[in-house]
Amino acid sequence: MGAGKLAIEVENLTKSYGKTEVLKGVSFKVERGTMLALLGPNGAGKTTTVRILSTLLSRDGGKVTVEGFDTAKDADKVRSVIGLTGQSAAVDELLTGRENLVMMGRLYRLTRQSAKKRANELLADFDLLTSADRPAKTYSGGMRRRLDLAVSLIAAPPIIFLDEPTTGLDPRSRIAMWEIIRKLMKGGTTILLTTQYLEEADQLADNIVLIDGGKVAAEGTAKQLKNQMGSDRLELVFSNKKPYRAAKNALTGMQLNENEAQLTLVVPVDNPNDDVRAVLEKLNAAKASVDSLALHKPTLDDVFLSITSKQGKGVE
Repeated sequence: MGAGKLAIEVENLTKSYGKTEVLKGVSFKVERGTMLALLGPNGAGKTTTVRILSTLLSRDGGKVTVEGFDTAKDADKVRSVIGLTGQSAAVDELLTGRENLVMMGRLYRLTRQSAKKRANELLADFDLLTSADRPAKTYSGGMRRRLDLAVSLIAAPPIIFLDEPTTGLDPRSRIAMWEIIRKLMKGGTTILLTTQYLEEADQLADNIVLIDGGKVAAEGTAKQLKNQMGSDRLELVFSNKKPYRAAKNALTGMQLNENEAQLTLVVPVDNPNDDVRAVLEKLNAAKASVDSLALHKPTLDDVFLSITSKQGKGVE
């Protein structure tokens, strides 16, 4: 493995398909044993970046190293230190879960005995022992995703690329997958995650890189990115237009985000104790009854919507 703390280093990465520029100088670093979440709208270049990092696609320009190995010059060495789970389960549906794992172990040149031992370990870790000898085609969506991730770990690689690993899973299966990912992280595995679920990045990632239009638009921890949004928000919901309009008039002079169609008013809040009390006093004086109210802190959704521009669909 390469020296130093960095497991992945990307500098000024560029990639085009014909005249379409997909990546326009993307740069980021991932320290060993951490998770980086790569976020962005459809067509931003997330999957293209993962494909370049995993040697499935060539780059046009820039520098890309994985464990110190150049993805172009040392592709075989890169493949020896990574595991990849794509957007859909890549398992042989006619084989059993156990057979899928043993087959992949043999492809990684494990002995038959070692492949069987490793398969049993992963089947236990991923709660698949009871279904280990059933054909994969009989598995549920969540079971297939777990098996797919297990297959990518058969050679115990130090780096895992998870390209939207929970897409299509129900909430229970998604949470189960999160626990598996957390276990990998505790074991020291370096993970690069792309996801459609911003809560997933918020819950799991040490750092986040937000790509928009083929460029890095923002980066930092989830807390740092959310702090950029500034104030908390007090959301007021009304039952009909009469109290909504009364509240709107009562709060004249305050910064408001108005939505009469949904009968909601959103008020930025810098000091929750004082500002919320002031809003409620004004509403009470105007006899504007509120159906419900809630104080919200900035979320990654807010960051995403604020930073990303409206891009047309492009190559992902």
